[in-house]
Amino acid sequence: MFLLEDQRFIHEDLERLEQGIADRMRDEPKHIRDRLNRDHEVAQLLDQIQKQSAELLPLYEDKSALRSKEILQISTGDPFEEFYRQVSKIKEHHARYPNEQAENPEQWYRPRKGGDDQPYIVESMFSGEEAYGRFFDLHNCHDSYLNLPNVKRLSYLQYLEVFDNFQPGQGGVKRADKLTDPYFKYLGELMGYLESFMRRTRPLENIDQVLEGWQREFETAWEKGEVPGCQTDKSGKAATERTLSTPDAVWCEACEKEFKNANVYKGHLNGRKHIKAAEVLSQAENGRDGTGSGTQVTTAQRLKERAVAEREFRIKKFTGAMKIEKDDTRVNVERRLGMTERERAQELENLYNMTSGAQNKDEEEDKDGGEDKLYNPLKLPLAWDGKPIPFWLYRLHGLGQEFPCEICGNFVYRGRRAFDKHFNETNHITNLKRLGITDTYLFRDITSIEEAVRLWEKIQRDKAKNQIDDGAVVQMEDAEGNVMPEKVYLDLQKQGLL
Repeated sequence: MFLLEDQRFIHEDLERLEQGIADRMRDEPKHIRDRLNRDHEVAQLLDQIQKQSAELLPLYEDKSALRSKEILQISTGDPFEEFYRQVSKIKEHHARYPNEQAENPEQWYRPRKGGDDQPYIVESMFSGEEAYGRFFDLHNCHDSYLNLPNVKRLSYLQYLEVFDNFQPGQGGVKRADKLTDPYFKYLGELMGYLESFMRRTRPLENIDQVLEGWQREFETAWEKGEVPGCQTDKSGKAATERTLSTPDAVWCEACEKEFKNANVYKGHLNGRKHIKAAEVLSQAENGRDGTGSGTQVTTAQRLKERAVAEREFRIKKFTGAMKIEKDDTRVNVERRLGMTERERAQELENLYNMTSGAQNKDEEEDKDGGEDKLYNPLKLPLAWDGKPIPFWLYRLHGLGQEFPCEICGNFVYRGRRAFDKHFNETNHITNLKRLGITDTYLFRDITSIEEAVRLWEKIQRDKAKNQIDDGAVVQMEDAEGNVMPEKVYLDLQKQGLL
């Protein structure tokens, strides 16, 4: 192969790569799996561009002068003779390899639909718990945390709230236990997972550059002694700032534990655990007396503290950069705790059905003129964002039950909550008043017009029957002392009988 032909082929391949990226970025996929798969494909094409450019640069530098020699042969000699010489070499090559298959480069970088023969890149990247990068899956890290010595037995939901908080008493382990190998290994496992999760969910970001920036930030903070949990004073003693829950609370440095008030703290000082912890702390402090052995122990201890602090620092940075995923994970786990095993399986099946049917739905939308359609096989109601609500919420509110109301024009309400609420709405009250009913609060749970009218007539009859004549209540007395109702007295007076 000639050098000029190599140059031309690489330039052509670079144009095809750029066109492939443009074809993928032209449309915005609707499903998270498709968007993530597109980003990974674009990242692979960008890596291919870097690779091809790295091969093209030495050809332009031409340190061996072969390219200049080839140009000189074409420009100085007979161009047709050089052309036929190269054509003969090409024919020679194909005569030597007659069964060599020719590939079409135009098909290399075109967007492809996922299928059995062309699976998605992200299909094997995420677990079912991660839902294509929406949530963390920290179950393995949680198990490793529970196996650490002297840690609280936190549930998975509680662990998700404090896994990035390394302060003692707030989810973190004691300062002495941080220098153990199991804790260091646990931090490495947690940091590795968060880094892997970020690389899988953000393929177009330069993660290496971000990590280098965090490393420089950590080194600056370490030199100034400002790394949280590892501050030291001039004497080399730990000077960690404590955030107490109440103003009356007291912190025990030896036990690394908070007490509600000074009285409880004083009672704690006589305990065996405190005495033992105070001895360990005293021995550690005596090792920093400036002697040769003490200096060696302090240096080794500071190196361990630096390695542990660096991993804790990176974990905090990862969770800060992925705060949305962290909060969504906690909400999702809390939501799934209230679901049955069957509902969890149904939700997972709906997720896979939605993603597997995305390709067919997109093709149908193209045939129908590109109108937006939602994949909703269970006929679930739509939420505020225009997407179907989760199946567990559909079951929770009983939206599968229908309650028609004839008074509201045979409108059907889905769920008991919406049905009970509509009796206080303006539409239902206005329709009752059109029927001549004024006391609408008496007609709750009545949806038939005939029943409402019949009940209103009965109420009116009862009111008329129980109505008391004022004339029959007031008593009058004539001149002879006879007592009679006011109405009878007035009638007799008009007749002149009194």
